[in-house]
Amino acid sequence: MNTPVTTNLAVSADISDLVGHTPLVNLTRLFPDVPHTILMKLEMFNPGFSAKDRTAASLVDSAFETGQLQSGGTVVESSSGNLGLALARSCLLRDVRFICVADSRTNKATISMMRALGADVRIVDAISAGTSELLAARLKEVARIVGEIPGAVNLNQYSNPANPQAHELGTMAEIAEQTHGRVDHLFVATSTTGTLTGCRNFIDKTRMTTRITAVDSEGSALFGGTSRERFLPGLGAGLETRFSQDARLDDLVRVSEADCVRGCRLLARREAIIAGASTGELSLPFVDGCRPLIRPTQWC
Repeated sequence: MNTPVTTNLAVSADISDLVGHTPLVNLTRLFPDVPHTILMKLEMFNPGFSAKDRTAASLVDSAFETGQLQSGGTVVESSSGNLGLALARSCLLRDVRFICVADSRTNKATISMMRALGADVRIVDAISAGTSELLAARLKEVARIVGEIPGAVNLNQYSNPANPQAHELGTMAEIAEQTHGRVDHLFVATSTTGTLTGCRNFIDKTRMTTRITAVDSEGSALFGGTSRERFLPGLGAGLETRFSQDARLDDLVRVSEADCVRGCRLLARREAIIAGASTGELSLPFVDGCRPLIRPTQWC
């Protein structure tokens, strides 16, 4: 006779309740000969399949709490994809119109999903915007749209304190709880640098001894880099952000887009994990002292 399975799973009020509380997985198949425990934070278990769900929820909640935004209002935001998808959901559930300014690198499937969630997606290119950089083109278009729509709000993921707060109170707090505070190294992919900033804030406030390595893309302007054309969204940025200028990191590595692709394929073949481009730096072997040449999104 089969015994009924009982769980402690609750019924959520809506899908926004499912943001966060993502698992860690031990990457034993990816690194079978490495004498370290290497864990990966699976942000793909968020409703929008990325850590940007945390950021979006924090940005929208903060705007409602301060009175900057109300139901029936309009949010206009620049995104290369994942934040736009997350904001489309958050705004839909709060009865807020959402206009996403994306660019030619944005994944077409992500654009379709945003539109399925009611977002007005507008695609810009650098040439027509009169600039040499896609991020600058997106920001210029955001400013134009906000100026045309009365009461429209730009939540500005690049400088809004609610961005790192999502990762201080969420992402890093969860990692610390899941590992009992025993984290030697944390590797964080960077774009706005909000995730890294939030994780650093938690580490400093709790006096953890964790070292943080920022993982940036070749061709990114972050941390004094030289901007050049990039094709994969979600890693690096064409302009320094407020968070990157003030970032407190211990190490910095820059990776090629070819390595990102190789890393995604290797991760899929060895661990059966399908990951996005910004996770694809998981490809090269460890070196001594837990200083890897592999570059995952968020792991410890």
